[in-house]
Amino acid sequence: MDFTFSEEQQAAAEAARGVFADVAPDAVPSPALTTGAVADEFDRALWARLADADLLSLLVAPEYGGSGLDAVALCLVLRESAKVLARVPLLENSAALAAVQAYGGQELRAALLERAGRGEVVLTVAASGRTGHDPAELAVTARQGEGEGAGWVLDGVQTAVPWAYDADFVVVPAHTAADRTVLALVPRVHDGVALGEQFSTSGERLGELRLDSVRIGARDVIDVEGAWEWLRDLLTTGTCALALGLGERVLRMSSEYTSKRVQFGFPVATFQAVAVQAADRYIDLRAMEVTLWQAAWRLSSGARGALPVAGDVAVAKIWASEGVRRVVQTAQHLHGGFGADVDYPLHRYHAWAKHLELSLGPAAAHEEALGDLLAAHSLA
Repeated sequence: MDFTFSEEQQAAAEAARGVFADVAPDAVPSPALTTGAVADEFDRALWARLADADLLSLLVAPEYGGSGLDAVALCLVLRESAKVLARVPLLENSAALAAVQAYGGQELRAALLERAGRGEVVLTVAASGRTGHDPAELAVTARQGEGEGAGWVLDGVQTAVPWAYDADFVVVPAHTAADRTVLALVPRVHDGVALGEQFSTSGERLGELRLDSVRIGARDVIDVEGAWEWLRDLLTTGTCALALGLGERVLRMSSEYTSKRVQFGFPVATFQAVAVQAADRYIDLRAMEVTLWQAAWRLSSGARGALPVAGDVAVAKIWASEGVRRVVQTAQHLHGGFGADVDYPLHRYHAWAKHLELSLGPAAAHEEALGDLLAAHSLA
């Protein structure tokens, strides 16, 4: 079995490193000094460069102008983006496009995939539910309108929608009276759609999406079994890739700082207590990495396992949530007071890490989900 990345996947990662090379993690005001959002919108200039490098259409099929790559390639790119705290909806947009391609109708694919792959249309996903702790698909109801071609009517609230104020469409999971889950592509500007400002620990503006009898055409609703579960798994796996990239950058910052910080005539990196803590965090990162690639490979290949792919995704998110928290906490400790200096970027990474830790469920939620899967599937 060959665990190396393909040439195409490595090329995507290399292209990402080139695009993100000159991105500064402190290009916007510090969230510690800002009461509202750190910026009015995401980094549009970076978004254009990602489009020019064909990194917005990684998962889009060649027939729609894309690269036709997989979740592994996307995670490699997301890993690089997190190292510089790139302020772009790369995960949400890519995952939404992948869901439209895999489950949407031909008319919807033709209308969105090429344009979004060129960066002309931006998509995001409402995946946090009403409170951030309840299933997202239960926060909104969907009922079919009356008459032929009447489409669907949506009612409900989704909280903490990332990049909601910048996206052209929000992919909203909703449940029907028949206990099915559909995915509706809701325009940001539409009758019955309202947004309320919310803010992440990272200082980015989120949106509380309120839907009041919002009518969506049949073309823009994906009514295919398993579509939401697949999209949620891809979003969760991508979040693990972001956590890994962020954690790797933070551990490197800690290594560089402790190698230069001298105490009692020696670099503090040479002290056993410091070295042991750094080694523990390195082990965390390697565990985060191996569980991430297992989940991404299962999503990409469709390979069968002892548990459904959701089990591998849950394991990856447990490690990502716990691991990234430990990495940034240790980094703050090893940096001392310097880690809290708002002129030094470590506190920004800490704020982003907290957001990633809780996004799409903290470790405890995924431990519970994993327990349910283990109870339902015999491993014998």
